[in-house]
Amino acid sequence: MEYGPPPLFNQGVSARARLAFFSVVAALLIVIDAQVNALDVIRNGVEILLYPFQRVLLWPRDVVGDFAGYFISLSDLNEENARLRKIAVEQSQRAQLAGELQLQNEQLRKLAGLRERVSPPAQLVTALYESRDPFSHKIVIDHGSKDGILPGGPVIDEFGVVGQVTRIFPMTAEVTLLTDKEQSLPVQISRNGLRAVAFGGSEPMTLELRFLPSNADIQSGDSVVTSGLDGMYPTDMPVGTVTRIDRDVKDQFARVILKPVGGMSKSRLLLVLLVNPPPVTPATGGHEDASGSVRGDRAGAKAARR
Repeated sequence: MEYGPPPLFNQGVSARARLAFFSVVAALLIVIDAQVNALDVIRNGVEILLYPFQRVLLWPRDVVGDFAGYFISLSDLNEENARLRKIAVEQSQRAQLAGELQLQNEQLRKLAGLRERVSPPAQLVTALYESRDPFSHKIVIDHGSKDGILPGGPVIDEFGVVGQVTRIFPMTAEVTLLTDKEQSLPVQISRNGLRAVAFGGSEPMTLELRFLPSNADIQSGDSVVTSGLDGMYPTDMPVGTVTRIDRDVKDQFARVILKPVGGMSKSRLLLVLLVNPPPVTPATGGHEDASGSVRGDRAGAKAARR
């Protein structure tokens, strides 16, 4: 005995027939679309209708991607900036080193020519550091007694006189600069040959000419050079330039301020002249310290009156 669906549910064409029919229609549509592109209009319309829904569905993915890309780009930029800064610093250091080497070579050439011109033998030295005493102007050089450095030896650079060796050690030596208040040096005005004595000035980094009459023939801008009367410094070595002259009628002496032409602020390469300090006789009226240099106002006054 066979059972079938009730008459109420037995309606229309069977499912298999419908499947076959729609399969044939789909195949025909595919063939027609491939041949004449008849469904492009329908496809474009459907795409236009579905585009807003696609953008809405893709928005979370785009936001996450842009957010991650922002941090990745920021990290790359930071790395690139760090690399560029490193390159800039290296190039700046190389440029600075090249400039320093060029300046040092120029100083060496000038000092080599100067060493050939001065009569006593000279030793090329380098200034290591300045004295920590704020009330004295002294530097330490990298040569000492083992290199032939002698106490009282004049120290010069390519610009002029720097100072005098006042203390020696086996490996180093101490140089007292001209601007130190304890230093004195016989000088003369290159314009007219007027002789005087230069002392370390009371103002920072200056020299003073003392014991000059208030009516002395000296002008601002005059060049002051060594006179050679002390037997230590060569003659006509540049010492300084006159920057100010105070003439007080109440005082018989003029106050002349000089700006030194040499010094550590301009060069660390120096020349020490290898000369023996001359003996001091009672006629000088001064006294001799450990460096062999003659000091004292009476000696300066005599040199000024010559």
